[in-house]
Amino acid sequence: MGLHELGVVIEVVKTVEDFASKNGLTKVDTIVLQLGELSSMIPTYIEACYPAAVDGTSLQDTKLEIEILPGNAICKNCDKVYNLIQNNNKCPNCASGDWELLCGKEFMIKEIIAC
Repeated sequence: MGLHELGVVIEVVKTVEDFASKNGLTKVDTIVLQLGELSSMIPTYIEACYPAAVDGTSLQDTKLEIEILPGNAICKNCDKVYNLIQNNNKCPNCASGDWELLCGKEFMIKEIIAC
């Protein structure tokens, strides 16, 4: 389990607790995170350390959902948008390796679902 992920998940828990108390949410059911497939976060590590991060907090009975966002780039040569991982960082249209990242590095709280 990554210490990096644990630290980040603890921050997420604090952020959600603050949001819940400010907005009068007494019971949170699910936290939905969006995670880019090119981010430094590893989804299985986040899931593994979530129970430890919420233990003893007001969120200890909540569920965690993770949505993976694709790592897409645009080719600077031919303007095709493609998935970097599926295409080994090369444009499937013109084989250029000259690209600009569009998305895939995200890490954010997408939704807080109350009971």
